[in-house]
Amino acid sequence: MVNDCISDLLTRIRNANLVKKEKLIIPNTRVSRNICALLEKEGFIDSCQVNSTEELALQLKYKGRERKPCITNLRRISKPGLRIYASYKNIPKILNGMGVVFVSTSQGLMTDREARYRKLGGEIVCSVW
Repeated sequence: MVNDCISDLLTRIRNANLVKKEKLIIPNTRVSRNICALLEKEGFIDSCQVNSTEELALQLKYKGRERKPCITNLRRISKPGLRIYASYKNIPKILNGMGVVFVSTSQGLMTDREARYRKLGGEIVCSVW
């Protein structure tokens, strides 16, 4: 049993990218589905499908002949031992807006751009670039 499903998800994606796997099976949780949907919407992964009530299947995305991963870095910011919260004015920009920060707000999980547009603050979950 994993205590932190977000860190587990990010680590599995990071490890699969290192060995250039095409598909990845992860546990099906609501948070995992939301993060995968945002990764797909932002273009970091090809697809996210529900295999069963317990599994999600991710299709990872690579660039060029060398098959470079689209995800350069994936980092957990707010951890169970130290939660990080920010108002919409203080949400960090990653690589001057080239990267994406996922924010858990009262309206659900969303990207930093969407949270700033809606003027919503919340917990800074992770960053991707």
